[in-house]
Amino acid sequence: MASSASFTLSQPHLSHSSLPHHTTTTTTQQPTSLSTLSIPTFSGLKSTTTPSSRAPTRHHSSSTRRRVIFNATVETIDKTDTALVEKSVNTIRFLAIDAVEKANSGHPGLPMGCAPMGHILYDEVMRYNPKNPYWFNRDRFVLSAGHGCMLQYALLHLAGYDAVKEEDLKQFRQWGSKTPGHPENFETPGVEVTTGPLGQGIANAVGLALAEKHLAARYNKPDAEIVDHYTYCILGDGCQMEGIANEACSLAGHWGLGKLIALYDDNHISIDGDTEIAFTENVDQRFEALGWHIIWVKNGNTGYDEIRAAIKEAKAVTDKPTLIKVTTTIGFGSPNKANSYSAHGAALGAKEVDATRQNLGWPYEPFHVPDDVKKHWSRHTPDGAALEAEWNAKFAAYEKKYPEEAAELKSIATGVLPAGWEKALPTYTPETPGDATRNLSQTMLNALAPVLPGLIGGSADLASSNMTLMKMFGDFQKNTPEERNIRFGVREHGMGAICNGIALHSPGFIPYCATFFVFTDYMRGAMRISALSEAGVIYVMTHDSIGLGEDGPTHQPIEHLASFRAMPNILMFRPADGNETAGAYKVAVESRKRPSVLALSRQKLPNLPGTSIEGTAKGGYTITDNSTGNKPDVILIGTGSELEIAAKAGDELRKEGKSVRVVSFVSWELFDEQSDEYKESVLPSGVTARVSIEAASTFGWVKLVGSKGKAIGIDKFGASAPAGKIYKEYGLTVEAVIAAAKQVC
Repeated sequence: MASSASFTLSQPHLSHSSLPHHTTTTTTQQPTSLSTLSIPTFSGLKSTTTPSSRAPTRHHSSSTRRRVIFNATVETIDKTDTALVEKSVNTIRFLAIDAVEKANSGHPGLPMGCAPMGHILYDEVMRYNPKNPYWFNRDRFVLSAGHGCMLQYALLHLAGYDAVKEEDLKQFRQWGSKTPGHPENFETPGVEVTTGPLGQGIANAVGLALAEKHLAARYNKPDAEIVDHYTYCILGDGCQMEGIANEACSLAGHWGLGKLIALYDDNHISIDGDTEIAFTENVDQRFEALGWHIIWVKNGNTGYDEIRAAIKEAKAVTDKPTLIKVTTTIGFGSPNKANSYSAHGAALGAKEVDATRQNLGWPYEPFHVPDDVKKHWSRHTPDGAALEAEWNAKFAAYEKKYPEEAAELKSIATGVLPAGWEKALPTYTPETPGDATRNLSQTMLNALAPVLPGLIGGSADLASSNMTLMKMFGDFQKNTPEERNIRFGVREHGMGAICNGIALHSPGFIPYCATFFVFTDYMRGAMRISALSEAGVIYVMTHDSIGLGEDGPTHQPIEHLASFRAMPNILMFRPADGNETAGAYKVAVESRKRPSVLALSRQKLPNLPGTSIEGTAKGGYTITDNSTGNKPDVILIGTGSELEIAAKAGDELRKEGKSVRVVSFVSWELFDEQSDEYKESVLPSGVTARVSIEAASTFGWVKLVGSKGKAIGIDKFGASAPAGKIYKEYGLTVEAVIAAAKQVC
C-alpha cells in the first residue's frame, strides 16, 4: 500500500482495447483525496433579465407551488461580478454551440438551457480536483441526459481538466476524440459514468449515492468524517419518461439518500415536439410520493440566485434525496429555434448561430474563452489541490487511529484486493455431495464476504431463490446503511444500473445483483452499459434453463446464453459444479473492468471428475480423455448441467472402444483469449468429430463443433413439466449424445 499520507488510485476507466475506435491511454498513479473545505463560492444576483415568456402549464399544482423558492437568502455581488457570471454562462453556451456546429452533429439545446445550473454546480458548489479526476472523495456529477454532453465537456474544459482541451472540443464526435457523442467514462477523465440511453444516468447516480452513504456509515467516526461527498445529476424529460428512472428513484427515496441532488431540466421539449403530446403527469407529486424533497426553480434561464438557494436547501435536507425542478428554455438565446424541437438534436446552422451571437451579445470567434472567464475558472486547480492535500492529512491521522478500517477503505478506493483473498474459495471432489450451482454460488458469496470488503449486492425480490444473502450481514436500509445485503425489490432494470453506479464509484467495489436468468430481458440495457463502461458487476442469474421445470416457457431461458456471448466485453459463465462455480467467482472478482454473468442451475448437479478452478479460468478445458497424441475419435463438449450428460456419454463410448475427450466450455470468451497452442490442445483442428450439448439455443455452436459436427440444444421455447421429462422430450440425453457421436465419427 501507499504511505499513510496519501494513498494512490490508478486511473481506472480509460482504455477500451476491445473496441477499435478507442485510443489507448497511458494511465498514471494519482493521489486519492478530498477535503471538508468548501471551494470559494461565487455568489450571485437577483436576475434582472426577463425570464422566458413561455408559461408552462404542466406540473404546477398547488402542492407544487408551496415548495417554490421565492425569498431565498443569498449573497449579492456587484455588477462586475454579475457580468462575469453572465459571460461565464454564455461561454458554456457558445462552446457547445460551436462544437456542435463544427461537427455538424449533436444536441445544442440542452447545454444552452442548462448552462446556468452547470455553471453554478461546477464553479460554486462541487468539490473536485481537476488535476486528479479520480480523487476518492470528490463530488460526483452525472449527466443523465447524455445527449447534451457538450455541457459537461465545456464545464470540464473551463474547470481545467486535462482531458478536455480546446482541441478536444474542436474534435467533438470525431474518431479517437476525448469528446464522444455521449459521455463515456472510459474515454474522458472527469466523466463518472457512461450515459446516453435515457434513464440510465439517474439510476447510476442512485448507485453512486448509495456507495457514498454505505462507506460513510462503515468508516466515518465521531472524530473523523472521511467519506463526505455529494452526487449531482442533471436529467431531462426523456429520463423522466423511462421506467428505469422511476425504479431507481423509488429506491433512492426508500433508502433516504440525502446526498443525492437531481436537477430536472424541465424544458417541455422532446424529439417529437412539446411533451404535452405524451407526458402530462405531475412529476413533482410523483417524486414526492417516492419520498423525495421537491424544489421548483421557475426561472432556470437567468435565475442564478434561485438555483443557488435551491441547492443550498437541498443540501440541508439530509434524510431524503432532492429533486430540483429547473424550468428552462431549450436552446436559450436562439432567436428562431429556442423552445422548439429544432434546437434538440441538430446543429443550429450558420445563420442561426450568427443570430444567437448577436442576440446574446457574443462578439467572439468560435471556441474562444474570454480572459476574465478563464482567469476566474483557473482557481479550481489550486483550490482542488488544497482540498486534496487537506483530505490526505485527515486520512493520515485516521489511518494511525483506525488502521483496520483504513486498510479496508484503501482496498475499496484503490481496487487493490486483499492478499490471498482467493484462498477463501472452497474446492470440491467427486465424492462431495452434489448441489445446485445457485446454492454453490451462495457458498462462494459467504466465503468471500469476510475477505472482500467491497463485496456488496442483492436480488430483485428473489434472494431466497437466487441464494444471494451474505449471512453475516444485515440489509442496507435507510437506517442501517453500513450493511451489505441490498433489497432491490422487483426492479431488475434499476437494479442493474444502480450496480453500475456502485462499481464505478470506486474500483474496489464488487457489486453483484441477481434474478432469474430469463429476466435479464428486463435489465439488458443496464447490462450492456456495464460492458461498455467497464463496470465489473457480477450478475448472478439462477434458473438457467429448462431444468427449472414446471414454471414453464415464460421462465425458461433459451436464447439468452447466445445473446450474452454475442455482447462485447462481458464474460458469460455456465458452471457445471462446485469447482467451476468457485472458478467463475475467482475470475469475476478479478475482472473489475468487465462484468460477468453466472448462469446457475436450480437442480442439483454432481461434482465431476476433472473440473477445476484453474481450468475454468481458461474458459474451455478437458475434464476426461483416454486418447493419445491429441487425436481422440470424438470430442464431446458440454456446459453447466449438460456437462454431466457429456461425461456419461463419454464413459459409454469408451466402453465401446472409442477414444473420447470430454471438454467443459464454461466461458467462450475466456477460451477465445487463450493462445493458439492451448486452443489446439483442447480442440485439435484435425479432429472434426465433435458434439456439443447445451440446454439452450444452438446458435453459435458451429464455431466450436464445425460444419461436420453436431450441436444438440433447444431451438424452440420450453414447456411446463418436471425437468427430467422436458430433458427427455427435447432430446437432451446421454443416448442422444452417443447417437450423434456415432454419426460424426
